[in-house]
Amino acid sequence: MTQPTALSGLKAIVTGGASGIGLATAELLAARGADVAVLDLEPGAAPSPLRQYRADVGDDPSVRRAVDAAAADLGGIDILVNNAGVGAIGTIEDNDDAQWRRVFDVNVMGIVRTSRAALPHLRRSRSAAVVNTCSIAATAGLPQRALYSASKGAVLSLTLAMAADHIREGIRVNCVNPGTVDTPWVGRLLDAAQDPAAERAALEARQPSGRLVTAHEVAEAIAYLAGPAAGSVTGSALAVDGGMAGLRLRPAAH
Repeated sequence: MTQPTALSGLKAIVTGGASGIGLATAELLAARGADVAVLDLEPGAAPSPLRQYRADVGDDPSVRRAVDAAAADLGGIDILVNNAGVGAIGTIEDNDDAQWRRVFDVNVMGIVRTSRAALPHLRRSRSAAVVNTCSIAATAGLPQRALYSASKGAVLSLTLAMAADHIREGIRVNCVNPGTVDTPWVGRLLDAAQDPAAERAALEARQPSGRLVTAHEVAEAIAYLAGPAAGSVTGSALAVDGGMAGLRLRPAAH
């Protein structure tokens, strides 16, 4: 997958592709030879050669218009990266019903809407792959993340169900489970903390690797799952979390 032509000739859509993990993924897919369309609320931030389409994954007509336009311009769809999402902080007491509906509408139904619109195009591909951006929050109990974790748990289950439904159509479906990634969204959370430096140190210490995950590292995992090298990989969740999911280290010696 280090070859610049590994994805040559493939057509890809990345939702939430104008910043953070989505932008890193879109740029990497393009660097590997794919023709890439970015769907985003503000797609203008995506640089050339990425194609730009405005879409709100919370609105079905918006999604269908953007997916169909991208498919027409690309000449089909081989790869769909469902990356668009929103975050939430708090216990079950801290988020009202409207917030719960909003986060699930974007994080879960957003995947449903985009995948549903893309399926007719993916079925015509010989290299069809869907990659969903999930989270360590789907498999580990994190404090102050009840709503977000619940939505990502749904993404993990949805990924498995989609993989089972579409494997005999030649469509692979997988997800990535990043740990805490150094993205603009995390940056905004840190800025809002009472002590941003202490909060960053705590997030870094939570990861066995001792540092935040980079967006490029997550993009590399997505590119692998999306490409022909992962032709026998489906229904899998690839952790990119600095060991957070599986390692239980002793406290560091001082």
